[in-house]
Amino acid sequence: MIGNQVALIRRELWEHRSIYVTPIVIALIVSVMTMTGQVLVSTIDKAVDIAILGATNMGEKERSIAMTVLLSGVSSVLILAMWVLTIFYSLDALYAERKDRSILLWRSLPVTDAETVISKLLTALVVIPLVTFAVIAVTHLVVLVLASIWLSVRGANVWHLIWGSAPLVDNWTGTLISMLALPLWLSPFIGWFLFVSAFTKRSPLLVAFLPIVILPMLEKSLVGTTLFFEAFFLRSGTIPLFGGLSTGEILRYDTHGLRIDGEVPSGLLSLLDLSGFFGSPSLWLGLVVCGLFVTAAIYVRRYRDDS
Repeated sequence: MIGNQVALIRRELWEHRSIYVTPIVIALIVSVMTMTGQVLVSTIDKAVDIAILGATNMGEKERSIAMTVLLSGVSSVLILAMWVLTIFYSLDALYAERKDRSILLWRSLPVTDAETVISKLLTALVVIPLVTFAVIAVTHLVVLVLASIWLSVRGANVWHLIWGSAPLVDNWTGTLISMLALPLWLSPFIGWFLFVSAFTKRSPLLVAFLPIVILPMLEKSLVGTTLFFEAFFLRSGTIPLFGGLSTGEILRYDTHGLRIDGEVPSGLLSLLDLSGFFGSPSLWLGLVVCGLFVTAAIYVRRYRDDS
């Protein structure tokens, strides 16, 4: 079983190269934009020197938070790309093998339909986040190295400003946990996308999103309730993982310089509320819904006539 899953996941990486090509391309774009931004900023020498002096005189915690904001900004771009990639992968995973008839080849191998569908679910829930995280970690290092070179040319103390202030391990750990938790929280959508991919004959994207858009509108107009709206849109917009930061506890720049309003943690890991996340009934209910959709996808794949 485990050996089959490893082989099937390797198959997914082989057939769906966008899993690793997409984050790599975005990382290259971010790196190029970093270099371009540094060149553009260098044209305003006086303002840059003042900013470097201000950063040097910051407190250790302020610098640490500023570095966390920088690293989180880079991560957020790739995490957004990860979720978009997960959507398209899930919708294409079972649809493409029927479209190009490769399903007939894979059915001739000693692998069950359940193992095949579960491998695609694991790819969406685990493999894509892990691949994206690896790219994020490398991108962080590249961005920091580029910033170090730029600052060292201007005579700044690079260790003091960057490497001694960037809580890399904390941020990487928090980012990894967040990236693995996000697909779990959104697993009902992933299960639904796999189910759509298993049965639809054309336009899986349209078939998948039409009910998500239409059902809340019909429910509101006919019944007056908002259960579907809350299930679809509120769930996708909120995740009970970040419980340590309120909107009033933010960084802001005023005439006294960069300061902290409230007790803001300097790293991502301390923001995570794992007990609240895993103790949420919505998480487990969502996993049950995902399991039902995946079971339906296995059934459809097994009994659909693709001969």
